[in-house]
Amino acid sequence: MAGGIGIIVMAIAVLPFLKVGGMQFFRMEWSAQAEKVVPRAAQLATALGLIYLALTAAWAGVWLAGMSAFDAVAHAMTTIATGGFSTRDASIAHYQSAAIDWIITAGMFVGGLPFILFWRVLRGSPWILFQDSQVRWFFYIAGAMSLATAAWLWAGGLVGSVEALRYAAFNVISVMTGTGYSSTDFGTWGSFATVLLLFAMFVGGCAGSTTCGIKIFRFQMLCEHLRVQLARLVRPNGVFIPYWNRQPVPTAVLSFFYVYLLCFAGLAMALGALGLDFITSVSGAATAISNVGPGLGPVIGPAGTFQGLPDAAKWLLSAGMLLGRLELFTVLVLLAPGFWRN
Repeated sequence: MAGGIGIIVMAIAVLPFLKVGGMQFFRMEWSAQAEKVVPRAAQLATALGLIYLALTAAWAGVWLAGMSAFDAVAHAMTTIATGGFSTRDASIAHYQSAAIDWIITAGMFVGGLPFILFWRVLRGSPWILFQDSQVRWFFYIAGAMSLATAAWLWAGGLVGSVEALRYAAFNVISVMTGTGYSSTDFGTWGSFATVLLLFAMFVGGCAGSTTCGIKIFRFQMLCEHLRVQLARLVRPNGVFIPYWNRQPVPTAVLSFFYVYLLCFAGLAMALGALGLDFITSVSGAATAISNVGPGLGPVIGPAGTFQGLPDAAKWLLSAGMLLGRLELFTVLVLLAPGFWRN
């Protein structure tokens, strides 16, 4: 729970001033909004903390759907925080409850939204969540992946249409937000679902949420760079500048993609060098750097554990989780002598 609110405060109040990981863009955008809402970082942290606690308390009401009070509180803390730890070995699959699945699905989705927008909703802007482009993209991507997976499950005759949507939405959003809950063994869903979930590991939620991964706003900026590049190819003499929310898009966002993919490839190759199979190495690197939890395949999939991995692999995965949780550059910049001189 502390890690969830901590990453929100870091993303909104700390990272913009470190100018790392593309978050310097939010010094112009998000920090400006924060100053309009509350004047100081301490007040911002307090406001976000209260909202965070209120949402956690609200989702603790899941005990009404069939959990014990202790299980409800424990799962509420790891749902809004997108931490994913369960009090049961089988995770959410232990309960076999459609109501619990949908409640936790909604909680994971809420955990993937920008928390500062909740404060603005309380301050009199009730439609801000629907107007924010990041939230809309998050909804569209999660919805498209969930529907595609549900269609795959239903067409393959694995489950009925209603159950297909329930299992698909729960596990896609769990993987996408980095929560790591599982309501069934999605490792048995076949090749299409496996590949889709592998890509979902990289997506993450919105900036200023409890999620990890690349984050939605970076995909938006990448698409804006692509649009500008295509326009320049069509009109070589034209002047095109990528914009997002009426602000120029910084090139540091592209640097984050390069470093993210470089770290992922390096970690995957290092795991492969230790003798792990391809799917374990690739999904292990993806789930570590995106802080998802379970990987793919029979070894580290939702039905397996990391217990049997070599100690060296566990150290590598621990380093990958640290890099991913702190947005890569936040850690790497600390190793640069110039950062300390400045």
